[in-house]
Amino acid sequence: MTKPRILQIGSYAGHPPADAEIASKYDVLQYWKAADQDAFLREHAQDIEIIATSANHGCNAKVIAALPKLRAICSWGVGYDTIDIDAARARKILVSNTPDVLNDCVADLAWGLLIAACRNIGWGDRFVRANNWENKVGSLTLGTRVSGKKLGVVGLGRIGEAIARRGLGFDMEVAYHNRSARKDVDYRYINSLVELARWSDFLVIATVGGPSTKGLINEEVLRALGPKGIVVNIARGTVIDEEAMVRLLAEGALGGAGLDVFEKEPKVPDQLKTMNNVVLMPHVASATHETRRAMTDCMLGNIEAFLSTGKVLTEIV
Repeated sequence: MTKPRILQIGSYAGHPPADAEIASKYDVLQYWKAADQDAFLREHAQDIEIIATSANHGCNAKVIAALPKLRAICSWGVGYDTIDIDAARARKILVSNTPDVLNDCVADLAWGLLIAACRNIGWGDRFVRANNWENKVGSLTLGTRVSGKKLGVVGLGRIGEAIARRGLGFDMEVAYHNRSARKDVDYRYINSLVELARWSDFLVIATVGGPSTKGLINEEVLRALGPKGIVVNIARGTVIDEEAMVRLLAEGALGGAGLDVFEKEPKVPDQLKTMNNVVLMPHVASATHETRRAMTDCMLGNIEAFLSTGKVLTEIV
C-alpha cells in the first residue's frame, strides 16, 4: 500500500522521535535537505496536499504558493507566527497547531523564571560553584519576596490563564491585559498596558507573537513596572522592546527579568549575560518529556484526522 506523501519543512529537533515516527507512517519529502529548494518544490508541486512543520520552521507564502494542491499545514508547537496564515486562509488551507498539551509546562517555567529572578537562584548557583561561599568571597544581595505580591499577565489565553491560576496559590492579586475583557474569569482586567505594569510587582508576558504584538512591551511599559518590578517572557522575544529592556536593566530602572525567548534567537544580547538580576533560558518552556510526547501525538493526530476526514483536530481559526 502506498503511503500518503507529506512535505516536512524541517527536522523536529525538539523531539527527535517525531522524525522517525512521521517517516514510518508517511512518504516524507524532506524540504530542509534539498540543495535547491525551489526546484524541489517544482518537482513535487502536484504531489503535496499536506505540510508538516513546527513553530520554529513555519511555512511562508512562497512555499504555499508553490503547491497548488496543498490543503493542510500541520504544525508542531503552539505558536504560529512563522506560518503565513493569511496566505493559507486565502486558499482555504487548514492550519493546525498543538495547543493545550503544553500549557502547564510553559506556565511552570514562567514561574520558575519568576522565582529564580526574585530569589537570585541563578546567581546563587554560580556563586556556590565558583567556591565564593566556601572561600568567603563576596555575597549575594537580598532577594525579593514572591508570595503575596501583585501579578500582571499580558495575554490571558490558555497559557496565561495557567500562569494566573498558579498566582492564586502564592496568595497573589492577579490582573491581566487582553484585547478585551473576558467575562468567564474573575481576575481584574486593566485596559492599559502601562497601568497594568504600574499596578504589578511582576509582569508575565504570555501573548501571541507576530507583527500585531511586536514591541508591545515598550520602554513606557517597562518604566512603569519600575526599579523593583520583574518582567518574565515565555511568549516571543519580539513582544518586548529588547533594546529598551537591556538599557533599563543596566540603568536600574527595571528590577529584573526572567527570559526564555529573545528577539533574534539564538542570539542573546551580551549585556544580559553579565546581569545577576536576569535569568536566561534557551527557549525551552515546553521542553519536558511528557509535553514533547504530547505535542508529537497531537501533530500526528491532526495529520491522521485530515487524511481520514478532510479536517484537523486543532484548527487555528
